[in-house]
Amino acid sequence: MDVLNVNEKIFIDNSIVHTEFHSYEPYLPTKLGNNDEIIIPIHEIDKYTLPCDSYLYIEGKLTKSDGTISTTAHLINNGIAFLFRELRYQLNGVTIDFVRDVGLTSTLKAYLSYNTNECTRLKNAGWNPLESNNKSLVNIKHGSFNVCIPLKFLMGFFEDYKKIILNCKQELILIRDNSDTNAIITTDKNETVKIILDKLTWNMPHVSVGIPQELSLTKLIDRNTDIVMAFRSWELVEYPELLKTNRHNWSVKTSTKVETPRHIILAFQISKRDEKTEDMSQFNDIGLRNVKVFLNAERYPYNDLNLDMENDKFAVLYDMYSQFQSAYYGTKPEPVFDPANFHKLAPIVYINCLYQKDFLQAGAPVVMRVEFDLKKDLDKNTSAYCLILHDKIFSYNPLTKIVKQL
Repeated sequence: MDVLNVNEKIFIDNSIVHTEFHSYEPYLPTKLGNNDEIIIPIHEIDKYTLPCDSYLYIEGKLTKSDGTISTTAHLINNGIAFLFRELRYQLNGVTIDFVRDVGLTSTLKAYLSYNTNECTRLKNAGWNPLESNNKSLVNIKHGSFNVCIPLKFLMGFFEDYKKIILNCKQELILIRDNSDTNAIITTDKNETVKIILDKLTWNMPHVSVGIPQELSLTKLIDRNTDIVMAFRSWELVEYPELLKTNRHNWSVKTSTKVETPRHIILAFQISKRDEKTEDMSQFNDIGLRNVKVFLNAERYPYNDLNLDMENDKFAVLYDMYSQFQSAYYGTKPEPVFDPANFHKLAPIVYINCLYQKDFLQAGAPVVMRVEFDLKKDLDKNTSAYCLILHDKIFSYNPLTKIVKQL
């Protein structure tokens, strides 16, 4: 027993002797407007970098079209992420991970992932789920804002792969959305506002290691060894406008063995996209009665949910939501929402498909299908979102620079 090992030797870890953040700017630092492709390169391949702890630093202004300060418009929760349509991470020119509709994807994921204390820390990133808007983020005198957004908040690779990168060129690519409407909410629908980004940098930790570790890493590179990177990717699939019926059958996607869905998150919105008086970070109750996900012929969950959202009969749905942190991270569940706020702000459906039968792993394509029943016919302009969290495996060779997906 450890309590009896009174002669236990003291271990001091000197494998890492120094870390420091370096800031990297886009190729064109002034091209940060709507529809612009923002490419941030890291060419220093002789440095040891730690992407999982990297973050984006963003400065900007929220103003009216004439440059004056708006008193009616505010950034929504996670509004800065809604400014970007795509986010890609590349290693030696090969795309490792990709996120589309960055705001919606990261918002859905974060509603399940973070507890109250973590949300307090992430206010610095513009994440504030329990407030109706982000008034405190923007300076009321100048309309300016600045945020530090951890990339692990936006993309699965940065959250899961917690190793240094050896001897490779890296690029982060962001594409601005064609408008800023989905990032803000205003009480004056006739007011035209704009968001101007003045600065955007990728801040990357550089790691200096001890002499024994330096020799070991150099030998690893010289041995022409492939390094495997495994992580969970976040893939958002959208159904822009559902039919106005009370029963739906949605063929979402077909995937390979490795990329079989492990965690599935469903959410719905009514007339929110491109509506400046609506909050894109919140989701709607559409009167769900039952939801089933099919992976080929296998269904999840096995039992019917028998929901009645109108009469607050959604305890099973909330319990499923509250178990995400345990299933995904292996931690004690500490959901940020209580049942009332869950129903009001984000009545989302989480379905755990982590455990699968052998025939799903046999190598044949896996067809994912979603069936859901409603209490009544849908309203007009109802959109459905399915966030699929699935495995990805890549390897890279720090000597030959070859990157490939496994």
